[in-house]
Amino acid sequence: MQLDIQEIKKIIPHRFPFLLIDKVIELEPGEKLVAIKNVSINESYFVGHFPLEKIMPGVLILEAMAQAGCVYFYYSQGYEGKSLVYYLAKTAAKFYKPVVPGDQLKIEVTPIKLMKKVGFLKMKVFVHQDLVAEAEIGFSVKEV
Repeated sequence: MQLDIQEIKKIIPHRFPFLLIDKVIELEPGEKLVAIKNVSINESYFVGHFPLEKIMPGVLILEAMAQAGCVYFYYSQGYEGKSLVYYLAKTAAKFYKPVVPGDQLKIEVTPIKLMKKVGFLKMKVFVHQDLVAEAEIGFSVKEV
């Protein structure tokens, strides 16, 4: 399954400039999700974050991972058509290489452990074939 930006916006509440995934290119509920984030020189954070050497902030890479994780969790736990509030429960992250304008992030999400309203996910972020970041993120969900 693939999702475009309009379908993603139906699942998570984030909007420009804080919607940090552009599309989902692979989704196998309960197994795997692969999302894409295109990093543009026009991103507002590049104005002040290392302005002489433009680098995407690690916290925003982590946020892109969390957003991809929300989409994965939504489909993997059968929440289609419901309104949800997500809570980031736990994070352990490592960053290996800088992300710069023109890069395309490929965010891979796989489950560590899934329960009905709680889950732990493994995230890996690649630029080309290079691993640039990884994290384990916990989620809790509340229906509204």
